[in-house]
Amino acid sequence: MLVLRPFLNSVKNLRHISVIAFAILLSACAQTPTGRYHQQHDSPPKVLPQEVKMHDAVPGYEPYAPANLRPYTVRGINYRPLETGKGYSAEGTASWYGQKFHGHLTSNGEVYDMYTMSAAHTTLPLPSFARITNLANGNQVVVRINDRGPFHANRLVDLSYAAALKLGMLSHGTAKVKLDVIHIDQEGHVTVGNTPTIKANNTNESVTSSSPPKNLYIQVAALQDKNKVEQLGSGLTSLYQVPFHSPYENGIYRLRLGPLSDEQTASRLLGELKENGYQSAYKIYLP
Repeated sequence: MLVLRPFLNSVKNLRHISVIAFAILLSACAQTPTGRYHQQHDSPPKVLPQEVKMHDAVPGYEPYAPANLRPYTVRGINYRPLETGKGYSAEGTASWYGQKFHGHLTSNGEVYDMYTMSAAHTTLPLPSFARITNLANGNQVVVRINDRGPFHANRLVDLSYAAALKLGMLSHGTAKVKLDVIHIDQEGHVTVGNTPTIKANNTNESVTSSSPPKNLYIQVAALQDKNKVEQLGSGLTSLYQVPFHSPYENGIYRLRLGPLSDEQTASRLLGELKENGYQSAYKIYLP
């Protein structure tokens, strides 16, 4: 019996250690997030990377995904998506989402990138484009809406980290904003919020014509791809509410915004274009 006593004491010690180890394991599991996300709570990036794209999303015609027009339920609340975003304008509270959702799929089946200009809305058809205005400071951003949310009371839209950064709302977390949908149909008709619809790209005038109206213009780009010129021109027209023209000269489509009424208007528009990444834009006077 004396011989067995040390052995029995060792067994008891092993059992004691096993119980402690199991308890630690349970504690660790309880603190580890479960489900599809690696974080329990959302957060901004620890270090602001250089690849944050501060220029706006470029609106264009994109057909709505039929699957995203179906009614759905979240947390016991029923949502019925709108059939079209045309004419939609609203004011409310914007929030933003970041690191927790970065790299995961959006409701539109795309990968969420918090460093690009995107957003989430509960009922707008996906995908949609919208101009967001921070009512506190006047900052604006154009985003591509490709996700559902925010599912919180009294919230209008959930913005990507980059969009919130450009609007200057990160320190407050939320902001009072105005949301105007930028709707472009297959014929190039553009409607921003509830403003009148305009023709963004008239093929007979803006692309094939070599003699746009006389006045002051801003040349934004010179490209060989006609489709890219039309898409870019439509986006810039919807954003700045200035018509575009794309004369075809020597195998190149020259994208020009205008005509502009005066030098002050042209200088202001040129400054905004350069801030949004169009560094090569310049004024041009046409005979």
